[in-house]
Amino acid sequence: MGVFWVALGGAVGATGRYAISLIPLKGGFPTLTLATNVLGAMLIGFIVGLATDRETLTPSATLFWKTGVCGGFTTFSTFMNENLLLGREGSTLTAVVYTFASIALGLIAVMAGYHIVK
Repeated sequence: MGVFWVALGGAVGATGRYAISLIPLKGGFPTLTLATNVLGAMLIGFIVGLATDRETLTPSATLFWKTGVCGGFTTFSTFMNENLLLGREGSTLTAVVYTFASIALGLIAVMAGYHIVK
């Protein structure tokens, strides 16, 4: 049943991301992507808070919202949540390394993927 909730939430999240991309905003700065990432990070924080601190979400609802909706909307939210968890566990150095490694390796990977097909 968990796969069903994740798939359903993923469809909702991906649809939300696509809907934001339809906002007619032009310019050199990726404002809509930034907005999507910030909204996704806020949403996953809200969901994790409800699921862990308040225990008001069932495991199925947590799968739907956290893994499904947030994962379909933006994986940036998961990245940010993992950093929060590392910080809460006192693993600040690991969080910093994870952040910089994700950015650097992600940039290298996207450039490599691009150059492979060029």
